[in-house]
Amino acid sequence: MACPEYATLHNGAKMPLLGYGTWQSKEGELEEALEEALCAGYRHIDTAAAYENEGVIGKLIKEGWIDTGNMTREELFIVTKLPPPGVRPGGPEKWLKRSLEHLQMDYVDVYLVHVPFAFEVDGDNLHPRGPDGKPIVSPDVDHIAVWREMEAQVDAGRAKAIGLSNFNQRQIQEILKVCRIKPANLQVELHVYMQQRPLVDFCTKNGIVVTAYSPLGTPGSGSFFSKMGLSVNVPSLLSNPVVVKVADKHNKQPGQILLKHIVQRGIVAIPKSSKQERIIQNIQLFDFTLSPEDMAELDALDQGKNGRIIDFQFLGITKDHVAYPFNEYP
Repeated sequence: MACPEYATLHNGAKMPLLGYGTWQSKEGELEEALEEALCAGYRHIDTAAAYENEGVIGKLIKEGWIDTGNMTREELFIVTKLPPPGVRPGGPEKWLKRSLEHLQMDYVDVYLVHVPFAFEVDGDNLHPRGPDGKPIVSPDVDHIAVWREMEAQVDAGRAKAIGLSNFNQRQIQEILKVCRIKPANLQVELHVYMQQRPLVDFCTKNGIVVTAYSPLGTPGSGSFFSKMGLSVNVPSLLSNPVVVKVADKHNKQPGQILLKHIVQRGIVAIPKSSKQERIIQNIQLFDFTLSPEDMAELDALDQGKNGRIIDFQFLGITKDHVAYPFNEYP
C-alpha cells in the first residue's frame, strides 16, 4: 500500500507529510537552499518568528515564485510559530501580524505556540537576556488565555489552523478541555530513537496531526550547542547499523529510511538541509514502502524519553519550572 503524501487536518486542509525545515537557516544560506527545495517540489515550509528568517522566506517566495506566476499562495502550506515572548495575553495577534508582514502573506496555514513557557517581554526582543546573558523565563504562563487569542487569529483569517509545539500530553489535555477550536497540529522532537508513541497515540485519538522536528536526529546541531558552551550528545542516527542495513536493502540513503519510517506512520516530517543532493533525496520518499519487517526493526530502536536530544534548558528554563514540558512522558 502506497504511503499518502498528505495528512488531513481537522479543518480539511491537506498538510504535506514532507516539509522543509528552516531552524538554524539564516540569510545567505537559506535563499539558495529554499530555492532548491521549491524546485524539488517542497510546498510545505516550516519556520518560526524565533528563527528570524521569515523575511528571507517571504521575499524569496513572493518575488521569485508568486510574482513571477510560477506558484500561487494556495499551492503552499506555510507554518510559523508564536515566539516565547508572545506566549501571554496580547502576544498572538501582535506576533502573528509581524510574521505575516515578514512573510508577505495574508495568512498562514498553521500557527503554532512554539513552547509552553514564556520569556519576559523586553520590547520587541525575541531573545531577552538578563545581565548574566541567560534568557529571562517568566515564572508562570496562562495557556488557556493564550489559546483563546490563538482561536481569535483563526476567526480573523490570519491563520487557517492553530496548534502547539513542545507541549506534553497533560498540557494539551488542559487546552482540549476548554477549547472552541481544537489544536490541529502538534510539533515535537520525533525520530527513530524517540518515536513518541504514547503522545502520537493520544494525538491520533484527539484528531491532532503530529509533526516531527529533528527527524534525522538534528545532526547539524552539535556546532550550535558548542557555540553556546553546551556539551550535548548528538547521536548519529544516519550511521545506525539497522538504518544502514534497511537503506542498502531498498537502495536508498539512510536519511530517506529515517524519514520514511516517520511518514509511513502518517506523521509529518520537516527535515532541514542546505545541500542540494540531500534536499532532493529527502523528498523522494513516496516511490517505495518499508515492509512490516523493516518497520519492526526500526521500531525496536526506540529509546523512549531517553532518546531526547533537545531538552530546552539552553533556553534558560529549568526542570522545576511549572511549564517545563519534559518532566512528563509523553
